[in-house]
Amino acid sequence: MTQDPRHEHGGNDPGRRDLPSSSPRVLPARDPEAIRAAVAALQAGELVAVPTETVYGVACRLDGAAIERLLDAKRRPPNKGITLLVDDVAQAASVAELPPAARRLAERFWPGPLTLVLPVRPGVSLPESLTGASGAIGCRVPDHPAPRALARALGPIPLTSANLSGAPDATDAAEVVRQLGALIAVVLDDGRSPGGVPSTVVRVERDAGRPELLRAGALPFEAILEAWRG
Repeated sequence: MTQDPRHEHGGNDPGRRDLPSSSPRVLPARDPEAIRAAVAALQAGELVAVPTETVYGVACRLDGAAIERLLDAKRRPPNKGITLLVDDVAQAASVAELPPAARRLAERFWPGPLTLVLPVRPGVSLPESLTGASGAIGCRVPDHPAPRALARALGPIPLTSANLSGAPDATDAAEVVRQLGALIAVVLDDGRSPGGVPSTVVRVERDAGRPELLRAGALPFEAILEAWRG
C-alpha cells in the first residue's frame, strides 16, 4: 500500500467528482454483520476502508467507475497502478500468471506483507488504472481476516493505502476518517494496525529470474531472496 504527494482534503475542490457527503460508518472489523455491510457497500460502488497487518487500506469494486472514485478520493494519478486484494494463491492465479518462483514466494509469505507484481493472465482484461498500462498487476493476501473476507465474497478487489496520496499511512480508523472522511462509506475498525509499515513490493517476471524489489517494506528483501533461491 502506497504513496505520492498531495495536501489534505478541503471540501470545495472544483476539480473533484461528486462524492458522498455523509460520514462513514465505523464498524467492528471482526463482526460478520459489519463484513456484510462492507460487501454491500462495495457492491454498490462505494469505498470501504479495511485493516491489515501493516496499515489500513481502502478498497473498491473491480470496475472502472469504482476505481475512478478510489483515485479521486486519494487524489492519486491513474498511471501508478493499484494492487488487487486476493484471498489466496488460487484467486491470484485467476488474474495473474504465477511463474514457479512467484508461486514459491506466495506459498511461503502469504498471507503476509508481500505484494507480488505479476504478468496479467492471458485473456484477462483489467482496467489500465489497475495495471498502469504495464501488463502487470500487483496481488496481495493480507494477514487479516477482514480484507480476505471481502475478497472471498467478491473476488479480487482493488486495494491501496487508506490515506491521501503523499500523506502518512493510516494506522487506525480515526486517521482513516481524518484523511478520507465522507469520501468512503464504511470503515472496518480493528484498532491500531500492528505493523505500521506497508507491504514489500516485488516484481516477478515470466522467465522466473531474480525478483526485483520495487518498494522496501515490512518483509525484508533478503528473506524474499532466500526463499526464491530455495
